[in-house]
Amino acid sequence: MTNHTTDSVAELRTVTDALAGLRTIELGQPLENGMPCSPSHPGFRMALLRRHGDRVNAQGGSGANELIVTGGHVGTHLDALCHAAIDGRMYGDVDAHAASVGGSFTVHGVDTVAPFLCRGVLADIPKLLAVPRLEPGFGITAEHLRAAFGDTVPGAGDVALIRTGWPQLYHDPAAYVGHETGVPGITAEAAEYLADTGIRAVCSDTIATDQILPGIGHAALPAHGVLLVERGVHIMEVLTFEELAATGVQEVLYLAVPLRITGATGSPIRPLALIPGEVGDAS
Repeated sequence: MTNHTTDSVAELRTVTDALAGLRTIELGQPLENGMPCSPSHPGFRMALLRRHGDRVNAQGGSGANELIVTGGHVGTHLDALCHAAIDGRMYGDVDAHAASVGGSFTVHGVDTVAPFLCRGVLADIPKLLAVPRLEPGFGITAEHLRAAFGDTVPGAGDVALIRTGWPQLYHDPAAYVGHETGVPGITAEAAEYLADTGIRAVCSDTIATDQILPGIGHAALPAHGVLLVERGVHIMEVLTFEELAATGVQEVLYLAVPLRITGATGSPIRPLALIPGEVGDAS
């Protein structure tokens, strides 16, 4: 008789041994006061409410804590499917207003999004075009993506990682948001191409994923409509792929988990890329 418990333990050890040999690369930006934020969303604020020394117990011990206020689409985050609607309808032809009565969404909330532990494939568009980063307002087409993926095309259940190089401007919030200058991003046609591959999510290193034209800002986001409303593909934004791109690795084990905020339209995430430890590792 097969000892299923022993077999399961052996399989688990095999997995943990394999993971121990991987290098972890942070793909998220730090959450901190003053960081870039879309004008459409409330910004991030953190303040210490109790400091060490404000109250000390008889044994000399003290505790510190903070108050954090943030929108669900601030910093590195995931868009739930209820984040967008067209003509009052969300993905699956759900009535957007009816689903939001009561203060939270009853359909497509971020609490319904399963964790991401899957293959991620990088499309390094600056590398493709031999530039440090894309120009403001540059439109990434399906042809750009095909060329950047090459033979390593994402498929069903994967996530696509779209690099523009825009995090190089993250230290300058106005430049990163790019209302006046525009921001590089994917076109609606590129969004259709990505959705056709069967991926679960598109991950970008800009604040809106869409191509943003100068002076227009976030008033028009057609790729959001294609992905979230028409095709049911999640979007993750404000990632950074600079360290990953420097390794030359295109395929990664991708990990990201949204918070289980009931009925919310988005959530902060901490995405990670796991790659072979010896690749691009100076240590």
